[in-house]
This record gives sequence, structure tokens and C-alpha cells, in this order.
Amino acid sequence: MPDHERAERPEDLTRLFVERSNAGDAAGVAALYEEGAVLAYPPGRQTVGRAAIRELWERVLADRPRFEPEPPLPTLVSGDLALTATPPRDGSGARAQVARRQPDGSWLRVLDQPEFVAPGS
Repeated sequence: MPDHERAERPEDLTRLFVERSNAGDAAGVAALYEEGAVLAYPPGRQTVGRAAIRELWERVLADRPRFEPEPPLPTLVSGDLALTATPPRDGSGARAQVARRQPDGSWLRVLDQPEFVAPGS
């Protein structure tokens, strides 16, 4: 796997996700997750583990979607855990992730809920 920039802050994960996705780098996207991470995608399902997340993103990125940065909501940090979130531009709900500080001080995603739709939407 190529040497990728590390997320030095939990907020870096979203920026790195957008950059790597737009570059078509499924391995780089997967590298933002812990080995046993859980991604709530595709909708209604879960993708578990870095290898499965990489396989999923290889399929998604094959269509060359374009991702735009979204302004982050304030990050909540408790020790080595952080909750990050962004409101989608279309106002359709929220995206939320739990990240964990790694032994080297970088951050990786543990839980990722990319498409939470607000009740009544």
C-alpha cells in the first residue's frame, strides 16, 4: 500500500476521504479505517473490515463519482475516541463517524454512518 498522509486530527479524516475518493484511490480510502471498522453502507447493510471496505470502494469508485467537501460540525473528543459529523449539502440528514486515536497518534475511523436520514425526510 502506498504511503498515505495520516489523519493527525479526527477532522482530517473527512478531507482525506474526499481527496482519495476523487483520486479513485480505494486502498487509500480503506486505509482511513481500522482493521475491524464497520461502515453502514450500502444503505440498509453493513460492510465490516478494512478489506471489505476496500472492495466496496473499488466498486463505488469505478463509476468515478465526484465528492465535494462538506463543512464539519464540531468534533466531540473523549480520550482516544472522537465523534465527527457533517451535514450533507442537500440537508437530507447527517453523516457521522467515530474515530479512534492510534498508538502513533494518528486517527482512524471505527464506525461510519455516511447516510443517516432524519425521521420524516
